[in-house]
Amino acid sequence: MKLKTIFLAILLAANSVFAANNTEPAISGKPYSSPTTLDTSLPDLGDVSQTVLTPQDEQRIGEQIMRDVAVSDDVVQDIEVIDYLNALGNRLVAASSDKQQKFNFFVVQDNSINAFAMPGGVVGVHTGLILATNSESELASVLGHEIGHVTQHHMARMLAQQKKDLFKNIGGIALALLMARANPELANGALATASAATVQRQLDYTREHEREADRVGLSILDAAGFDVRAMPAFFTNLQQGTRFTEGTAPSFLRTHPLTSERIADMANRVETMPYRQVADSLDFQLVRAKLRASNGLAQDAIDQFQNNIKEHRFANETAEHYGLAVAMLRKNDLTGAQNQLQWLRKSAVKNAFIESLDAHIQVARNNPQAAASQYAKGLSLFPNYRALIYGYAEHFLAINQPDKAIKLVQDKQAQYPDDAYFYDILAKAYTAKNKNLLRFQAQGESYFRQYNLKKAIEQMELATKAKDGNFYEQSIVEARLKELHRLEANEKLADERLS
Repeated sequence: MKLKTIFLAILLAANSVFAANNTEPAISGKPYSSPTTLDTSLPDLGDVSQTVLTPQDEQRIGEQIMRDVAVSDDVVQDIEVIDYLNALGNRLVAASSDKQQKFNFFVVQDNSINAFAMPGGVVGVHTGLILATNSESELASVLGHEIGHVTQHHMARMLAQQKKDLFKNIGGIALALLMARANPELANGALATASAATVQRQLDYTREHEREADRVGLSILDAAGFDVRAMPAFFTNLQQGTRFTEGTAPSFLRTHPLTSERIADMANRVETMPYRQVADSLDFQLVRAKLRASNGLAQDAIDQFQNNIKEHRFANETAEHYGLAVAMLRKNDLTGAQNQLQWLRKSAVKNAFIESLDAHIQVARNNPQAAASQYAKGLSLFPNYRALIYGYAEHFLAINQPDKAIKLVQDKQAQYPDDAYFYDILAKAYTAKNKNLLRFQAQGESYFRQYNLKKAIEQMELATKAKDGNFYEQSIVEARLKELHRLEANEKLADERLS
């Protein structure tokens, strides 16, 4: 069975805590200590879990998941949202006990309140969760919890405990999960083929994982300088369930119940910790405003932002005007967007989101000179801001100046060596210059960074057959192709071992 199917099913069934179920569990688990006798120890992982799923295996699985993420229509591709979440996540990772684990954070376009962790440091967050948080510390508490799942190797430990039952029944569970979004009735039918007893045993076992991830996440939250009281506060809001968007998957597959005991445990722990008041970053507020502006009908978003501004109903006035500008730009109301931009220029502090918004408005107004000037200005203030780099490079391609696009990207690649889109831009620029070897090479490197080794090899083979490269360029391509074939052979061996 393919790895991605197996682990998608396991992780969605067992590792998502922040979804729409708020019922109490049939089995409550171990009793909790009082605030004076809190158990802060973590269980010994031992060697058994590593024999089932090694760190190399987890990395391999994570790469396969990210390959699907790279091409999924359900994943938010907005680089400003992506970069914000990764900056927040990596700040938390730096405060964790595992400094070696690489993490990838991505955003799922889904109104439900959910987040999930997968092997290899892959963490997904739904847009609904970002919008449901009342503070940046609340969002950080969710990420800290999911980082805890990864650093404690919960998937490897679950496999070690239940390997036989998992692999016996995972096919039926996977089928149900994959059908759930499109057709809930088919999902329920597919569940009949899986063992309900095995599913219950998985959920019972992972309740301890959830408690452990809570404890680890709380420690990370504190070490990273966030408000630890945000964790029990957000858990309480989840349990109340007043802001949930009901999902279509069966509830016992969507998540573990969010229990009162877990909330009480977190509340007891934070009572023993010093009080810390932490202000939200402006970027947090702007990301939330951008997501609100991009959700549903543009006019509905415009009306909501305008009403909030009129009635002074907002957490951050700058974010409200920014969101209104984004919604107006989305509706092609360029005059309205420009008016909001003028307010931001006059009243807000300098921010890369606003510089990028300005450039997008100039592009929409079909004013290439003003757009180029704004991109240059924005990059002078925020030289490594990817949204501005992307936009400026795309501008050069649009006005048929591929050499400038190539130079810009090459100047910035050192900061983002794993950025696939930089290579996509290079491929387009080399196509415009009729440079076939360099075009295929760049496209191959893009696929490689999207974890699609097969397509990367195909493109690199085309590059070796191109006749327009010099000796140096040809040698580089041939050496790279050999390296990719070696990686392909290693992947096949890893798949055979895990299948």
